Amino acid sequence: MKDIRHQHLIFDMDDTLIYCNKYFNLILDEFISLLSGWFADEGLQMQDIRQKQMEIDVAGVHQVGFASEHFPRSLVETYRHFSELYNRPTSEPEEHQLRILGSSVYEKEVEAYPGMVETLEMLQQAGHTLYLYTGGENAIQQRKIDQMKLTSYFDSRVFIRQHKNVTALEEIITSHLLPRQDTWMIGNSLRSDVQPALQASLNTIYIKHELEWAYDIIQLQAGSEQSFHTVSKLTEVPDVIHQSLRIHEKKRTSG
Repeated sequence: MKDIRHQHLIFDMDDTLIYCNKYFNLILDEFISLLSGWFADEGLQMQDIRQKQMEIDVAGVHQVGFASEHFPRSLVETYRHFSELYNRPTSEPEEHQLRILGSSVYEKEVEAYPGMVETLEMLQQAGHTLYLYTGGENAIQQRKIDQMKLTSYFDSRVFIRQHKNVTALEEIITSHLLPRQDTWMIGNSLRSDVQPALQASLNTIYIKHELEWAYDIIQLQAGSEQSFHTVSKLTEVPDVIHQSLRIHEKKRTSG
């Protein structure tokens, strides 16, 4: 690894290093089951509940970012939508139940993606500098960081932002004087990780999952002069980075 040029590696956290969306999906399954029972007489279909909650969810994130109150509110607003549609009276106990259900997603035990420790240790031992860049609220995200002991890899280089976009990413780049040709963004979100990184001309690794949050799915716009790679596993990241560097070095020395 001594021949590998030092790199600056910016990692997303949720659904890149640790599981996240699967817990939201479990809560949504409970929510859909509840509403299907409450609106059984109206014949409300499960797919209609899921579609409406997704619309409200995505629209809300655009407005408030990754705020913790947003997800529980999306459940309540979906409930209110169908209550009005079917002329069914709303109930404060039912709304309270939905708020509690939605908020419970933030209390789930944190679980690392396979190979998280090995991947971070390999990159750290190769001499690269690691940064953590995550969307959400400080208390919630810090709890995950502490449970996973991620500061042993990222130290104080942790950035928690309610909105993840090119402006937030540029602030990290400029405040730490990161050289763009030697800086990588690694994440699972096309919207929050990949597109801003391409706009900022960073090297980018997109970790593509089979099931993705609707908010994350966008059509990418070109804009990066650096390398872009798609992988399906976190454990593929070190090889992608080091192979890319070797190719770049070979071109430089042969040219």
